[in-house]
Amino acid sequence: MGMGMGMGTAMRFGAMALVTVAFSACNQSNAAVTEPTTTVSASAGLAANAVIDDVIDGDTVDVIINGRTERIRLIGIDTPETKKRNSPIECFGPEASAYTELLLPVGTPVYIERDIVNRDDYGRLLGYVYRADDGIFVNYELMRQGFAQPMSIPPNEAFAELFADAARAAEADNAGIWAACSG
Repeated sequence: MGMGMGMGTAMRFGAMALVTVAFSACNQSNAAVTEPTTTVSASAGLAANAVIDDVIDGDTVDVIINGRTERIRLIGIDTPETKKRNSPIECFGPEASAYTELLLPVGTPVYIERDIVNRDDYGRLLGYVYRADDGIFVNYELMRQGFAQPMSIPPNEAFAELFADAARAAEADNAGIWAACSG
């Protein structure tokens, strides 16, 4: 299956509804960080279109698509830097990278949904990443658990409001970067 917007658009509305329900129905402050809670409905027919090849840092992964390696920058989120040239490792950066590795171990089948702009200025494919096996929305999960902050760059803003809500909830729960890096 290609990486067009057809199935992804339908999934977006289902994912937003399910995430919103999970978000409002659960008090995340007691949830274990290792237990992601957001899913896309199994009936959405989520089919993998890539496989994780490497985790570069908290918001960047390498995947294999049709036998070719592509670098994916997760849209709408920004994790603390760990590998930016001529920059120090930022507070909670190693933890964000480790959580992304936990969510997306090498070999994990994923579904990548694109938004309006397909690539960034560095040539990376821009995407919303879902684990194909259980539908976990990785971009959201990183935000909700406090490993990322919102980064909205128009016109790729399909989930900007959802991510902002997740960040506010993580901050209210004093999760992740909100506890570790507030000073």
